[in-house]
Amino acid sequence: MLQYHVAERVRQLRPSPTLAVSDRARALRQQGIDVIDLGGGDPDFPTPTHICQAAADAMFRGETHYVASAGIPELRRAIARKLQAENRIPVTPDEIIVTPGGKAALFVSILALVGPGDDVLMFDPGWVSYEPMVIMAGARCLHVPLLPEENYRITREAIEAVLTPQTRLMIVNSPNNPTGRVLTREEADAIVTVAQEHDIVVISDEIYEKIIYDGREHLSLAAFPGMAERTLTVNGFSKAYAMTGWRLGYVAGPAPLIRQIMKVHSHSATCATSFAQWGGVAALEGPQDVIDAMVAAWDRRRRFVTERLNAIPGFRCPLPEGAFYAFPDVSGTGLSGQEVAQKLIEEAYVGVTPGDAFGASGSGCIRLSFATADELLERALDRIANVFGR
Repeated sequence: MLQYHVAERVRQLRPSPTLAVSDRARALRQQGIDVIDLGGGDPDFPTPTHICQAAADAMFRGETHYVASAGIPELRRAIARKLQAENRIPVTPDEIIVTPGGKAALFVSILALVGPGDDVLMFDPGWVSYEPMVIMAGARCLHVPLLPEENYRITREAIEAVLTPQTRLMIVNSPNNPTGRVLTREEADAIVTVAQEHDIVVISDEIYEKIIYDGREHLSLAAFPGMAERTLTVNGFSKAYAMTGWRLGYVAGPAPLIRQIMKVHSHSATCATSFAQWGGVAALEGPQDVIDAMVAAWDRRRRFVTERLNAIPGFRCPLPEGAFYAFPDVSGTGLSGQEVAQKLIEEAYVGVTPGDAFGASGSGCIRLSFATADELLERALDRIANVFGR
């Protein structure tokens, strides 16, 4: 039998845990089983019509060819206006790269900035793809453990406890996937202080910035004094505008870093899809009340889901502050998050993601998305309650 050589940095990677949940759900459906998949992060709303129309118009007028690798000027200008007005980030269109999704923006940025011998600091629990991206870049991950009993609070002491002289990069995500936490000003100050004192570049992943509840304030780290020159702001259109399948994101930051990231982007993606970028222009420059309608629905659902989960013996679920995920601690059941997730998919036919997919601090938790229809959420919570006792 032929023995294939595979790069060790790839061999040690795990497949995406969130996609694994969806794959298992699809396999069960093919067997005729009614499965409710709450493992992913795809808004259940359609992309607003005016955005679709803008992309269709672009296709029909011939915008179906290569465009500038950094993105069409119209979209980069619109992004710059948005970042200046809403986020108070001093950025120009030349300091922006449009990418095929926010994930691509993160990947090219990490690949450009770190390599063997470098350390990258991230918070645990954190999104499943940060660590694999760092591993593929050849760098080492430093995990800052955040505790559920402290509501996953970030402190300067917790960061500096794992910091090394080789730390070159820090990844911050707010609102957070999976915990739903929104960065407070005190936490942001701690991050800013450490980054400046230890000369660390920060990647601020703000993909859920529009999905925030109870009047909380979204804080962009690049807007803090002295941070614009050391912060890469990553965002996209997937969550706020229900455009996950469009694969449209961007990274914005200081020109010297953007020039280096541009090399990786141009040699990999070439450019983001041309006509999708015109949809992005329409999203930013068109009516924003479409976001308000979606967030209002997710607000209602987060309260319903949290209340139902807290009524299940052994489950403890804080009310999410942002994004559209619940992250209940299920250790009171006597099972790990992995075991609970397995039990739910096989017995309740409800797909959720085990918490340890997001780091060791999440091992006693599961993540479920409430970005799905109310009727499906109600049925899913009934099934979960039936398996674990009402």
